[in-house]
Amino acid sequence: MLLAKTLKSSTYRLALIAIGIFGLIVSAIFLYVYWSTASYVRGRADRAIVAEQASLRDTYTRSGRDGLAALIGQRVADESFADHVYLLAGPGSAVLAGNLTQWPAGAAEQGWAEFRAPVPSSASADPLVRGVTEALARGDRLLVGRDISDLDGFTARIKAAGFAVIVLIFALAAVASIAVTRRTVGRIESINATSRAIMLSGLDQRIPLRGSHDEWDRVAENLNLMLDRIEALMGDVKQVSDNIAHDLRTPLTRMRGRLEKAYHAPRNGEGDAALIGDTIADLDTVLGMFASITRISEIETRARRGAFRTVNLVEIASEVVELYDAAAEQVTTRLELAGEPAVLVIGDRDLLFDAIANLVDNAIKHGLAGGRVTVTCDGDEGSAVISVADDGPGIPADQHDRVFKRFYRLEQSRYTPGNGLGLSLVAAVASLHGARIELRDNAPGLLCRLHFPAAA
Repeated sequence: MLLAKTLKSSTYRLALIAIGIFGLIVSAIFLYVYWSTASYVRGRADRAIVAEQASLRDTYTRSGRDGLAALIGQRVADESFADHVYLLAGPGSAVLAGNLTQWPAGAAEQGWAEFRAPVPSSASADPLVRGVTEALARGDRLLVGRDISDLDGFTARIKAAGFAVIVLIFALAAVASIAVTRRTVGRIESINATSRAIMLSGLDQRIPLRGSHDEWDRVAENLNLMLDRIEALMGDVKQVSDNIAHDLRTPLTRMRGRLEKAYHAPRNGEGDAALIGDTIADLDTVLGMFASITRISEIETRARRGAFRTVNLVEIASEVVELYDAAAEQVTTRLELAGEPAVLVIGDRDLLFDAIANLVDNAIKHGLAGGRVTVTCDGDEGSAVISVADDGPGIPADQHDRVFKRFYRLEQSRYTPGNGLGLSLVAAVASLHGARIELRDNAPGLLCRLHFPAAA
């Protein structure tokens, strides 16, 4: 099954195209090597033949037919000229001298020729001869050539070797392409199998890693991280859904109980008015919860970046402190502003106000009655920092990451007013502004610091 998928895969088709192109290039290279080698060897042989022909022609010019015949006889008898072919023929193709018995049928009257003819000095039967012919005076003809059987065998071996190498390259490339494609298809099929398992059973499946640390392992790692993130988000969605259901149950149950009681009771102007007022308050709580969720979602989609401009955190913090000063006095808490006179950041003024206000509101609610809440603005190594510190019970270290989730509330905070969305809004605003949130133990209490990139 895997082999069938391998042969049908686009990777295998691309590999075959690459093999074809590579094979054509290699074939062209071998053809060029064959042609250039054969041309070089033949060129050297031709130059030697032409030089010998010129020497014999000079002898014919000086000494005539008899002198040339005598020289040819000497050449034929000399072992150093064993691979040379000579033939001096008179009118009517009568053989006058040389080591051929007759004028070759494939040799023209003038020019180059290749033919097979019996050469007495050659070890092979009818060797391949390359020669040049020339017409002399008085109807005589001269043929000077060389036995090129060795050259022919040499070029044949080059041709056979080139063909064998090309076939071997194609075979190895085909095997390699199948192996590589099979491996690729195998890894893809592993990812597909995990995807199918996830669709059938849930997000608990992960793509197996082979420990090779190659690109496929990196892809699998990234996909596994993505699945982890999706699983976490799905868990958050489930938690939010559960928390919404839990937080809505109480006001909706109260509203239904009041309405049912009013429905069965006789009409009472004052009582009905109080019931309507309480119901409206509960509805306002529910609507406020949905408004907060919508606002957080809007911030997380980064739809508010168009309102970014340079703002002073100190001015915003001062307005928040002024707004919550009365609420702090009700619980005899001292609300103070400290730090530098100006700390500039680039951001949305309204969102920053809401984030700081939520931090101050939480600090006042969860701090000690009669305690102190301090808002500090300062710069820290190229960043702008605003911190809110209280002296309340604080947040356990293992809960620092969880408190920024929607509707998450600590056990000791479940009976205090709120819906668990304040810190979620702070986290959304911080993410939109590229800020880092830091929670620390204030010994006692909690210190929450927001590190913003400083304005240029």
